[in-house]
Amino acid sequence: MDGQTKELHKQFGKVLRELRNRTGLSQEQLGLECNLDRTFISLLERGLRQPTLTTLFVLAHKLNVSPVEIVQKIEDEFLKQTESK
Repeated sequence: MDGQTKELHKQFGKVLRELRNRTGLSQEQLGLECNLDRTFISLLERGLRQPTLTTLFVLAHKLNVSPVEIVQKIEDEFLKQTESK
């Protein structure tokens, strides 16, 4: 896995954690709401796993945002990180 891919995974996790915290959900609560295991949510937030497109849509719905908003936030964070290097 190259550096850019790792950075994208990391930024997805960062965005997911921020959105989850904003809604006041624990990893366990979000997992239950999305029919996902809490450990999978943890892996996503740490950038160790990536969601399927279906999972992205389910997460977005439960976090009260659109999938496009999640992707835009990831892109914004990714660009900030790559420009600062």
